[in-house]
Amino acid sequence: MKLDIAWRVIVLGSAAGWLVGCSSGDQDELKNWMAEVRRTTQPVVQPIPEPKKFEPFVYEQKGALEPFSVAKLDAALQKLAARSSSGLRPDMDRRREPLEAFPLDTIQMVGTMQRDNQRVALLRVDKSVYQAKVGNYAGQNFGVITKISETEVALKEIVQDAAGEWVERTSTLQLQETKR
Repeated sequence: MKLDIAWRVIVLGSAAGWLVGCSSGDQDELKNWMAEVRRTTQPVVQPIPEPKKFEPFVYEQKGALEPFSVAKLDAALQKLAARSSSGLRPDMDRRREPLEAFPLDTIQMVGTMQRDNQRVALLRVDKSVYQAKVGNYAGQNFGVITKISETEVALKEIVQDAAGEWVERTSTLQLQETKR
């Protein structure tokens, strides 16, 4: 056992001596080669291109309508209103009702009730329930409620067609079954 340990010490010692002797000569040669390469190699530097000259733009349409002004939008709306031949258009000046903030496909009819001999529809949006009667507005297309039955709410909407004309269309909200 002692012979085995001694043999290992001798082998490791000779290997370490051999590595130290080899590496010192190789490092001198490597350092000389790197110094020679540094002296003979010239760095390649790409020249920086000249910056492009900035030519300021002069806006010369002082008398025309500004492209982002409210006046231009008003002029376009007046032009559109004048072009409408049917005379049908929504009342843009009236106060909006709460159910007009939601698209019609997100409003669900969940029931009806009687109040003062008038039928009232119960319409749910998200987790809120709203009461609506005939004449109230719902949906984002200027939809006015025209009829409320036990199973549906009928609406008359005013929408623009492809030509920009205002046209009426009817829509209904069906009573939704509740899951129990």
